[in-house]
Amino acid sequence: MSNSGKIFLIPTSIAEDTTEKVIPLQIREALMNIKHFLVEDVRTARRYLSSLKIYSSIEELSFNILDKDTKKDALKEFFKPIADGFNLGIISESGCPGVADPGALAVNYAHEQELQVIPLVGPSSILLSLMASGLNGQHFAFHGYLPVDGKEASRAIKDLEKESKAKNQTQIFIETPYRNKSMMQNLINNLNDNTLLCRAVDVTGVGEDIKTKPVKSWRKIKDELPKLPAIFLFLAN
Repeated sequence: MSNSGKIFLIPTSIAEDTTEKVIPLQIREALMNIKHFLVEDVRTARRYLSSLKIYSSIEELSFNILDKDTKKDALKEFFKPIADGFNLGIISESGCPGVADPGALAVNYAHEQELQVIPLVGPSSILLSLMASGLNGQHFAFHGYLPVDGKEASRAIKDLEKESKAKNQTQIFIETPYRNKSMMQNLINNLNDNTLLCRAVDVTGVGEDIKTKPVKSWRKIKDELPKLPAIFLFLAN
């Protein structure tokens, strides 16, 4: 498929009003040659692209929705511009496409079609939090969301701590902002005293706050977590 277009994976900002600071020139330059997009939400994607001030009119762009409910059968239609030699951009709702993101479905399809996939540099709250945590960056695992049910969450935390200790593995997961406080309390209640726990709040944003302490130290702190995006990491000693 030598005359085919290419697939560009386009990161977005992960905190409010940070696009100018965290989106590199490489992304802006690539977007100049892309008018077809797969996005999680058309409204937010249009707002993001408009903020970059690249296009004379956002109305000239075409969007298809790629979210957790998208079926693989729909991708053939979505990829039609590729066959005509047009590039296709995949935009995440937050951060990097394909990482804790439904974009992976389209990327997998692109590889099946032997299309060139080009990942662009941009912010990832998962990677940035790991970098800043001081925990093991050689061996780590991202687990997405823990169970909402209290007992199931407690069981999952203890199981992950055992795995962390056995493998010297940093465990990483996320939570919705309104559950930050209860998640932090769940971790403090269920992890061992010497396990290192990091919570990274509003990464790259004005409220960025990343701290790592042993659980026994967290128990002495009255930490009122804001309702902002957060990443949680721990490493058992």
